[in-house]
Amino acid sequence: MSRPPTFTPPPCARARTLATRRGRFAVLDARPAGKPHGTVLMLPGFSGSKEDFVALLEPLAAAGYRTVAVDGRGQYETDGPDTQEAYTRAELAADVLAQAAALDTPVHLLGHSLGGQISRAAVLLDRDPFLSLTLMSSGPAEVAPGQRERIKLLSDTLAVMTMAQVWEVMQTMEPPADTATATATAAASAPDNGADLRERWVRTSPAQLIATGAQLSAEPDRVAELAAVQRLPLHVISGERDDVWPVPLLDSMARRLGARRTVVAGAEHSPNTDRPAETAAALADFWDSLY
Repeated sequence: MSRPPTFTPPPCARARTLATRRGRFAVLDARPAGKPHGTVLMLPGFSGSKEDFVALLEPLAAAGYRTVAVDGRGQYETDGPDTQEAYTRAELAADVLAQAAALDTPVHLLGHSLGGQISRAAVLLDRDPFLSLTLMSSGPAEVAPGQRERIKLLSDTLAVMTMAQVWEVMQTMEPPADTATATATAAASAPDNGADLRERWVRTSPAQLIATGAQLSAEPDRVAELAAVQRLPLHVISGERDDVWPVPLLDSMARRLGARRTVVAGAEHSPNTDRPAETAAALADFWDSLY
């Protein structure tokens, strides 16, 4: 899971609500000084939020891109139902299509981790709203075995404890990569936003976490379906190390897709927070190449 350096958006961005045909979504909306080259829609990963992209907003605006980072249903500042049935992959993908429609322009779609698999599902439902798809640290199918074990532990715990209680338990646990338990130690590594990290955690829907965790643990390989989508530029970007989907697996997926492949040196599962300047430059270079 990404650990944003701050929850405060840069001057080029504002926090607002995006009204769509499927409800209202909390977003960070960053705009360049002049007419934008294009518009980007960004989806966060498991137990994440729009703030996971906060360090990308300023450099992408400087590169000429309007960037809209969204809290999906049940994530942080976007409300969601208490039933797991509300968070099926099809429901979440339909939300993405509604978000893109509300922006009223074709968008470059980017999804980090879980957000990448939701993005893929949206494209497979309807390719038309999208100028390109970037999968950031998001693999072809289910997560690695160790991550599946951690997700099951989290889901079992959420079934019997409140979010606040689980947070307190997580404080004592060793943090695995890209699971909600990693959030617990972020306060120690980023003391200035520890309270924000806890607030994000307790405001996230447990039903959403249980449902999307199960999806991450059982996602089928849909690479061939995505590769068959006509005239959609694809980009696979990751750090040089990843415990959720091994980097060689991401390399293979990019080859199967015929996608551009970027490996961000010095980054792990969250290049968006580990190396934001380098990541933003790679993203803008990809999008620039399409015009």
